[in-house]
Amino acid sequence: QVQLVESGGGLVQPGGSLRLSCVVSGSFFSINAMGWYRQAPGKQREWVADIISSGIKNYANSVKGRFTISRDAAKNTVYLQMASLSPEDTAVYTCNAVLRSNFGGVSNYWGQGTQVTVSS
Repeated sequence: QVQLVESGGGLVQPGGSLRLSCVVSGSFFSINAMGWYRQAPGKQREWVADIISSGIKNYANSVKGRFTISRDAAKNTVYLQMASLSPEDTAVYTCNAVLRSNFGGVSNYWGQGTQVTVSS
């Protein structure tokens, strides 16, 4: 019943900016962490950024200083503000959430992804 739905992807020119959103819905007790991954054609999925329940943020070296992850806890939403985009950032960006269930277990969930294309 848990769902993660991303939005905000699209086509942007090099040097441009884009903001992705991910909303978590369904039945769960709490969110332990949320993050973003990306996968370019022919490449493995890589971790981009995450934010844990305490508010601590972590970034991959490839995006540090350009991307900002944030959250709206009341809305169960995480954002990824992307700036200074380059063609190397082109990928399907997928939202991830680590959730604690109402019965005490911890599970990892994924959205379906949103395409980000950086091209002139």
